[in-house]
Amino acid sequence: MSGKPLLYIETYGCQMNFADSEILVSLLQDQYDTTREHAQADLILVNTCSIREHAEQRVFNRLREFASLKRKRPGLRIGLVGCMAERLKEELLASDLAIDLVVGPDAYRSIPRLLSLVESGRKGIDVLLSEEETYADILPVRLGDNRVSAYISIMRGCQNYCSYCVVPYTRGKERSRDAATIVEEAASLVRQGYREVTLLGQNVNSYRAGEVDFPGLLEKVALVSPSLRIRFSTSHPKDLSDKLLSVMAEYPNVCKAIHLPVQSGSTAMLKKMNRKYDRQSYMERIEAIRRAIPDCGISTDIIAGFCGETEEDHRQTLSLMREAGYDSAFMFKYSERPGTFASKHYPDDVPEEVKLRRLNEIIDLQQSLSLESNRRDVGKVFEILAEGKSKKGNDQYFGRNTQNKVVVFDNPAGEDGQRPVSPGDYVKVRVESCTAATLAGQACFEGKA
Repeated sequence: MSGKPLLYIETYGCQMNFADSEILVSLLQDQYDTTREHAQADLILVNTCSIREHAEQRVFNRLREFASLKRKRPGLRIGLVGCMAERLKEELLASDLAIDLVVGPDAYRSIPRLLSLVESGRKGIDVLLSEEETYADILPVRLGDNRVSAYISIMRGCQNYCSYCVVPYTRGKERSRDAATIVEEAASLVRQGYREVTLLGQNVNSYRAGEVDFPGLLEKVALVSPSLRIRFSTSHPKDLSDKLLSVMAEYPNVCKAIHLPVQSGSTAMLKKMNRKYDRQSYMERIEAIRRAIPDCGISTDIIAGFCGETEEDHRQTLSLMREAGYDSAFMFKYSERPGTFASKHYPDDVPEEVKLRRLNEIIDLQQSLSLESNRRDVGKVFEILAEGKSKKGNDQYFGRNTQNKVVVFDNPAGEDGQRPVSPGDYVKVRVESCTAATLAGQACFEGKA
């Protein structure tokens, strides 16, 4: 043991928040060792999400638990960081949650200094947004046991200003990391044995650093190593270019999967949401994907019950889902977020029971679409990157194929002299059955090392 105090980080929300937690550990590693047990910690940081009310309520409930722990251990320090810190700083500091630190997503470098203020009996607060901060010079400390896949943040912020979304207000304006730092981070991960990276941004298609746009960056990362798989998230439909699809089609190690949030199938709703595309132009992008990459997996986000949504708007969402034939989707009922354009200008007028009914209809349809998609894969052979042991048992492993579908397969240990599969191995799997969520099959022979 180093004798350093212990840091515990709990992360909520999107992949970007998990990547940010790795930056936080890096910034504090000279002062703290990490622990997975909050009861052992000297400093607890809760990295938060404001995208939906439910996410914030989960955090408040957890903070009450930590405040109870602090009453038993007065020396414990509690910090709330990320998007909720930016949005709710006054409310948090005035609460009885015993919070010592409130730090926004652009101010993580200030935490060591703020901790000194806390030790002198004051609160540590920094929620200033930045137009330059990208943490490009910070090498993240990878958390958890996963040594197969990792996140790389390529940009921060958003300025699309969708009328329902708080992200531009909690994460500030778009700014992109220098491409060379991203390529070097990917190369460093390869040297450490990682086999997959996911390039992250609120809208990766908007990436631009000097002369390098996102398709150019994707190509540079693909060239780091042919054995390194590359994924990315999230794409905004208005910026999904044919140039990007061409790069995806050209490089075998760029995964054939695109997350393309639609939010609604109604042009009237899309205009109200300020999505900057209509139903027709969105479907033209879907068709472009199918032409360029016929086997591409496509997932989406859908909001049920946005302000003023009619039954006809809802039916248009269902019909677009059928037309697009999504492999999977993240589906939510609308949750008004204070401070957004919608909260100020549009009444949240769809009754809760109607929102819930529409959401359930969307979920039921997507379940059938996902099952239909997975049934088409039965009998096919995919190259899977093994990620770890399946929860179903030690004799099975799981991984994902290039389309980002989860595949559970039997470990071929002892069969025909094959060695057991280990996390990070590529293995060929023949799909024999499926559910709406998962493909299942047998490893038929091992792929490249």
